[in-house]
Amino acid sequence: MSGSTLSSSTLGERRRRILFRAWRRGVREMDLVMGRFADVHLPTMSEAELAEFERLLDVPDPQVFAWIIGGEPPPREFDTPLFARLCGLKRETPTSADETP
Repeated sequence: MSGSTLSSSTLGERRRRILFRAWRRGVREMDLVMGRFADVHLPTMSEAELAEFERLLDVPDPQVFAWIIGGEPPPREFDTPLFARLCGLKRETPTSADETP
């Protein structure tokens, strides 16, 4: 996985597939957001959370990005605790641009 810190060898097939999709979004910024989130949370997600994350991975990058940065509110079906955790992780993991004075 490009940038992934999670070893896919310890994951079942479904989680490996989700990890791959999270790191191969098509837009690098979304790879970093979704991939980092998957690295941290994927091993402990419940079946319901896995299904929710898979649905989120089906949404086009520009839409999800707008929801994450607050440009648009997420639809009710995506305004969930899992999505809130995703947005929190995004803010907790600084990029090199965030670290510069």
